[in-house]
Amino acid sequence: MGKVHLSLPAVQIREIRIHSITGFQGSAEELISCARCGLKDNSRGFTQCVGCATSKAACMTILVQDGAVISHGPVGCSSCYHEFAFTYRVNAPLRSVEQPTQRKIYSTDLTERDTVYGGGVKLAKAIREVYGRAHPKVIFVLTTCAAGIIGDDVESVCDEAEAELGVPVAAIFCEGFRSTVWTTGFDAGYHGIARKLIQPPRRRRNDLINVINFWGTDVFADWFAPFGAKPNYITPYSTVESLTWSSEAAATVQACSTLGSYLGAVLEQEFGVPELPTAPPYGVAQSDRWFRALGKLLGKEDVAQQVIAEKKAEYLPKIEALKEKIHALKPEGITAYVTGGAAHGHALLSVLGELGIHAAGAAIFHHDPLFDNGEPDNDQLAQRVKDYGDVPNFNVCNKQEFELVNVLHRLRPDLLLARHGGMTLWGAKLGIPSLLIGDEHYSMGYEGLLKYGERILETLENDEFVKNLEKHAVNPYTRWWLAQRPDTFLQRKNGRGRNCEQRD
Repeated sequence: MGKVHLSLPAVQIREIRIHSITGFQGSAEELISCARCGLKDNSRGFTQCVGCATSKAACMTILVQDGAVISHGPVGCSSCYHEFAFTYRVNAPLRSVEQPTQRKIYSTDLTERDTVYGGGVKLAKAIREVYGRAHPKVIFVLTTCAAGIIGDDVESVCDEAEAELGVPVAAIFCEGFRSTVWTTGFDAGYHGIARKLIQPPRRRRNDLINVINFWGTDVFADWFAPFGAKPNYITPYSTVESLTWSSEAAATVQACSTLGSYLGAVLEQEFGVPELPTAPPYGVAQSDRWFRALGKLLGKEDVAQQVIAEKKAEYLPKIEALKEKIHALKPEGITAYVTGGAAHGHALLSVLGELGIHAAGAAIFHHDPLFDNGEPDNDQLAQRVKDYGDVPNFNVCNKQEFELVNVLHRLRPDLLLARHGGMTLWGAKLGIPSLLIGDEHYSMGYEGLLKYGERILETLENDEFVKNLEKHAVNPYTRWWLAQRPDTFLQRKNGRGRNCEQRD
């Protein structure tokens, strides 16, 4: 397990901390094998687009109910923030937030003059003005590339304002150029939350379990009830109070290990909250392991066995009936392709394996060979390969859509599954039935497998629209590109097909 360092203003980036990569082409089994002997990243000679760490830090801080967020940079750097205000409002009913408060989002609007003379004074004024307007219980200051380049002392400005105003003012260092792995932004947001908000526990609460997640449906309340506990969701819809005393929880579980890897380690190492040492429950096999691990951690293994037995008795017959319906659509076998963030992409591959659908390949936005807690059982991709077999055509890419279009054109799967907006349109243009469900909890557990499988069946049965769209859609990519290998621009450091190298 790597050591976290809350005394440092900025979190250590993923490339250094856990050796994450964004470039790989091969099979899932190859990738897992490379990770064991020292995974090396491969850069691209051409990049179409990249994600930004700032938006990921914004995602985790804007959704704190009683907080305010200041983007310290040009106003354009906060142009994506509105989507989280929309997400907060639309998904509030999923968490029983009856009156979602207005999001407090601001920008220091750095200009050309500010980049010459510095933006520290402007930031100090902005913090005080935001406090005067909104009176939040915490103010998060998110840095941008401009602020990082000119070298503003954001930490000192925030500390001085905090001492004056009497509320936490957290500097979140998440400049886009800081890391090539955009999920470092999640870590940056959680680093600031842990440094400024989370306090040592007053007592240990056996009735509270932290759930690090995005904004999915509240499924954990029902799952934890037999154990006499309730979920404390972090961070969407958290309050400063619930974050402060997350240190008192009996355990921490993940909905997405990519998202919560760092905070889970912080809560365990700094505050004594043990993290569940297994991957999230996607698919029957992993759901069994997850509930058993939860029961063991809470000292209630008998309760876990009872929950598993009841769930399987209720849902396994329905899942088997669903599998028969899916198989009847194409007796020779249905193929599917998955695109999404690392942990959830791996989760969807497990769902496919459980439903008897062949995974023809995947485009996953980055890869963490090991998470911060150092537990091998948290490796969801390894669990997927162990439970259901290898995944060929496995591409690690930071949202390079030109590679996705190339591989879909080649493989022509029967189904495309996605987790992020803007990806399914490429499947639809190629006449491939495509399904996007943003709720990361939708496919979790035994009941989630059934619900997601029913949506897959519905998508496969209703393919008329995409078949018609294919006849009229214009593909912006040239015939030359579609004839190339999808990894043409991947610059391999260790020869074609190799991503591993023995570390010293």
